[in-house]
Amino acid sequence: MAKVLIVGAGPAGLFAAQKLADSCDVTIIEQKSYIGGAGLYSDGKMNFHPQIGGNLLEFLSEENAFKILEEIKQTFKECGMKEVENDWEKLIELERRATTAGIKFIPIRQNHVGSDYLPKVMNNFKTNLEKKGVKFKLNTKVLDLDSKNGKIIVKTDKGNEEANYIILAPGRVGSLWLIEMAKKLGLGMRFSPVDIGVRVEVLNDVMKEIIHDYQCWDPKFHIRTQHYDDDVRTFCVCPYGFVVKEFYEEDIFGVNGHSMKDKKSNNCNFALLIRTELTQPLENTTEYGRSIARQTNTLGGSKPIIQRVRDLRMSRRSTWERIGKSYVEPTLKDVTPGDISMAYPYRIVINVLEALDKLEKVIPGVGSDSTLLYAPEIKFYSMRIETNKILQTAIPNIFVAGDGAGVSRGITIAAATGMIAANGIKNLIK
Repeated sequence: MAKVLIVGAGPAGLFAAQKLADSCDVTIIEQKSYIGGAGLYSDGKMNFHPQIGGNLLEFLSEENAFKILEEIKQTFKECGMKEVENDWEKLIELERRATTAGIKFIPIRQNHVGSDYLPKVMNNFKTNLEKKGVKFKLNTKVLDLDSKNGKIIVKTDKGNEEANYIILAPGRVGSLWLIEMAKKLGLGMRFSPVDIGVRVEVLNDVMKEIIHDYQCWDPKFHIRTQHYDDDVRTFCVCPYGFVVKEFYEEDIFGVNGHSMKDKKSNNCNFALLIRTELTQPLENTTEYGRSIARQTNTLGGSKPIIQRVRDLRMSRRSTWERIGKSYVEPTLKDVTPGDISMAYPYRIVINVLEALDKLEKVIPGVGSDSTLLYAPEIKFYSMRIETNKILQTAIPNIFVAGDGAGVSRGITIAAATGMIAANGIKNLIK
């Protein structure tokens, strides 16, 4: 029986293990003390569309892409996820409404587990895998790996492992490590775009019609700005949610949003993100994003910056007194009122304001004076590891999957790439 090592217990690693468990000796190595990765540990928003959170159509036909997404949904349901019904007619109506405002809305089937329900769901997932023979080595850090004589040798802080195949799925938190390994092993890579924007916080009533009447938990609006013709999108909508501080790296942080199933706030928050690609002389989008995050962290005094939309439009910093005039009470208090335009490039600021103006036509109140903005909100997408359609790298027994390899940007597509890599290995050992 072929031995397969999987680095990372996020959605990519877990679904790869599930697919391989019936035919291989599978071990998952994870440096954290828990499984699920960032998305399945924090919130659990799932979009069952082949082109949201990545692009499955790079690797599969549209028919097979939807089949694999349905398989992922069924797995989560078996582990305790309750399926949310989506009103498709309402979603199509919302699509038409957005079109009249010059916005593209993508109707998709969605689900949400909730930060407070995720531990139970993930524990069930882990138990099911263990019953199938999958072994977990948590709190174990991979230090180095090599390929010799058709074998993979992995050095960890708990000893060495050897396998016939390996799937590298370390998630975004492990992307820098994966880049180091790819350079060492001579795997091809290219830079991916970076998304730079803000976390928007409004009262729940502002988003109530879209979320409840249209039954759209995490609406996906894509906006072309007038001034720069840039692409701005909504992401990670958190009804009754909370804005939280999130570390990108040990010394660089930003903000994110969480929604619970049981614990609720009076507010809804979401990310408003501008896709940024770079060409010569600077192609390193990751370093560009880091530099903006560092500058924002510095100006905030090691706290996120918060600003009212009114103050940003008037080109002045917010103060606690001005924040107090907002109808929205911030859910993240450990922040510094300031001026986001002091930290962000002019182009990003203009894009944010123009996107809010357009969204106002579909979601009245979203761009009001009282709306709060938090920064930095940056989504780093790892350098893309060069692979074939089965996610096999230049070294035949090394496969990659998930966000850390730059082939996905969310839970369901990450899970799907894990399954694609696993199927690739299964076909090789037949």
